[in-house]
Amino acid sequence: MKPQHVTTGIVLTRVDYGEADRIITLITPDAGKLRLMAKGVRRVKSKLAGGVELFSVTNITYIKGRGDIGTLVSSRLVTHYGHIVQSIDRTMLGYDLIKQLNKATEDEPEPDYFHLLDQAFAALNDGSVSLELIRLWFAAQLLRLSGHTPNLQTEPDGTKLAAEKTYEFSFDDSSFVSRPDAPYGADDIKFLRLVFSGNAPLVLAKVANVAALTERTWQLVSLMQQYTH
Repeated sequence: MKPQHVTTGIVLTRVDYGEADRIITLITPDAGKLRLMAKGVRRVKSKLAGGVELFSVTNITYIKGRGDIGTLVSSRLVTHYGHIVQSIDRTMLGYDLIKQLNKATEDEPEPDYFHLLDQAFAALNDGSVSLELIRLWFAAQLLRLSGHTPNLQTEPDGTKLAAEKTYEFSFDDSSFVSRPDAPYGADDIKFLRLVFSGNAPLVLAKVANVAALTERTWQLVSLMQQYTH
């Protein structure tokens, strides 16, 4: 008998296979990404179905396959972020974040990606956290985990950023450059430091004037993403 393995996973994709089976892709904190065949999961009385829902964290037992696809033996739901699907906007953003993370982890993913998605679900599940903040935070974390954190301390020449100056962002240098009447000030840079430090959205939501700061910095972070691809 082949050895069984136990881990925790978050479902990224589910593809129907045959009459009742489904191939699921999960991200885990210790086994990278797994592709598993969930046999009979689409049947009404399947014991596997409840543990492989989207927007959930699940304990799974599986057997490695000879190829890329293993076999799901059992699943037990740990956390289901059920409030997400009560809002179409939160659901659609959730799908988009899953898609982004799945693309970003085509190679062997670090454990931090699993925790990133778990934190994203927790934020989406909390109606007090704005979608705009979650979108900004998630984009920043993908940049950070891929090694593209911007320099938020000094200008390209090493001059420390000063509270009394205004700045524009140099994408070539991945840092701010001082210029009179530039669009970004000390509050924007302080906020970006908090975002890129990995603070959870639930923490960032408590920052004073967070809605305005999110709106002002979103385009910049979005452009950073585009520039690194």
